[in-house]
Amino acid sequence: MATQQVITEEIRRIETDAAARVQGGQSPEVHPRRDYPPYRSSALRHPTQNLVKVDPEEVERYSPAFGHWDVSPLESDLTIAHRGEPLGERITVTGRVVDGDGRPVRGQLIELWQANSAGRYVHKRDQHPAPLDPNFTGVGRVITGEDGSYRFRTIKPGPYPWKNHTNAWRPAHVHFSLFGSQFTQRLVTQMYFPGDPLFALDPIYQSIVDPAARARLIGTYDHDTSVPDVSLGYRWDIVLTGPRSTWLEPEHADG
Repeated sequence: MATQQVITEEIRRIETDAAARVQGGQSPEVHPRRDYPPYRSSALRHPTQNLVKVDPEEVERYSPAFGHWDVSPLESDLTIAHRGEPLGERITVTGRVVDGDGRPVRGQLIELWQANSAGRYVHKRDQHPAPLDPNFTGVGRVITGEDGSYRFRTIKPGPYPWKNHTNAWRPAHVHFSLFGSQFTQRLVTQMYFPGDPLFALDPIYQSIVDPAARARLIGTYDHDTSVPDVSLGYRWDIVLTGPRSTWLEPEHADG
């Protein structure tokens, strides 16, 4: 298995190459490369052939419609899903979903999932020997408002190890999934927390070679969003289109 030094050197070479392309007049790479050597499994899981257009007359693309009546307002608070109190630092995450021109994207279903404060998911494939929290499942849903806004209350997730290379740890993050009117319109991304020392060591985060695009994945502390005596606040907007769009996960992304 590769060492962290090898991974770091690979990341630096790719960043140097990307910077040279920008200096040569090419546009920065906003989205990650599907085949990104420091992210080991991408070599096995990325598409090797050109994408094929599918005729909508031949394939059923439409999903069930999610209406306001299907999503309870209580689902946006991940800290009250069980009778007991979950362990960890409570946080409130809020923001807006907008298009490339800043117009609100209203009535959209957002799903959230994350590890608990010890860095473990409630999933049978997660074998990280950190404790499970019986009072925290780590999943929630919300519908964006008329102004494209959303709001979650949850627990700040912990970092966790993964098997990409020796001593590999993922920075703390929260997964976001956004749906349009069809399941084929599903978009998945991640929100990170400011000042995380693992950023420079994480191949998934570093696979976005444009520093400005990486920075847009980091929520900002917002004292006005903090709830007195309850939770610290973070603000994170999601931009769906345009040159300042939020990074979206390729098909092979995990963790």
